[in-house]
Amino acid sequence: MSASHEPARRTARYPTDVTDAQWAELDPLLSDPACLAGRGGRWEKHCRRVIVDAILYVVDNGIKWRALPADFPPWPTVYKRFAAWEKVGATQRLLDGLRDRARLAEGRVAAPSAAVVDSQSVRAAETVGRATRGWDGGKKVAGRKRHIVVDTVGLLLAVLVTPASTQDRVAARSLLRRMRDTAGGWVALVWADGAYTGTLLGWARKTLRLVVEIVQRPQVPYFTVLPRRWVVERSLAWITGHRRCVRDYERLPRHHEAMVRWAMIRITSRRLTQHQ
Repeated sequence: MSASHEPARRTARYPTDVTDAQWAELDPLLSDPACLAGRGGRWEKHCRRVIVDAILYVVDNGIKWRALPADFPPWPTVYKRFAAWEKVGATQRLLDGLRDRARLAEGRVAAPSAAVVDSQSVRAAETVGRATRGWDGGKKVAGRKRHIVVDTVGLLLAVLVTPASTQDRVAARSLLRRMRDTAGGWVALVWADGAYTGTLLGWARKTLRLVVEIVQRPQVPYFTVLPRRWVVERSLAWITGHRRCVRDYERLPRHHEAMVRWAMIRITSRRLTQHQ
């Protein structure tokens, strides 16, 4: 056990703190510090479990970084680690590892063969610059749009944040490329709604060898649950259940993507430990 790691058992202080069972799953997926990996650098002053707890506290409660309770490490330390992990792809790798383990625990293969895609426009705070925000005329929302693709049980494969004015079929090309990078080449079918019609279908088949199937809304005068699409809509509701994701406060789009990933890391780790 490295000096940057917390002992296997400890008492939780906040509802968002990871349990001992969750940490047992998270700990092996975090790479060792540079000083232990032969890359030089100083020893980390604060253990990673406390850093993870602090990040999850911000994500779930929606507070400012500067408002972190005093019994967490200093907020600049937590924020720098949050940004550094996102920059080097550690957050995505952590999510990927948890998702694979959760699928295996539920009797599925680790790599999904099908997925569902959708988007959600969210209002942007004043901290979001003009260059990365837009106007979604259909939803009447000024801000950003988060595009996600999930597996058939709702676990996140990839996320992309764009100005709200970006059309779904345009953003889907970058999003599906990300999905291919994170989920491997196993996904062969993606379900989507009518916003993803047009040239995207042919492009996906030719470039990614991927079938995008449009799930049409039935022509009925009452509410009905749409096959497949309800899965991704539920995932968007899970994400919105974390207050930092209700509105976009991040100056950089990739930091809002990180907030979405951490929200799903929390959900996936809890789901995984429920099977133990």
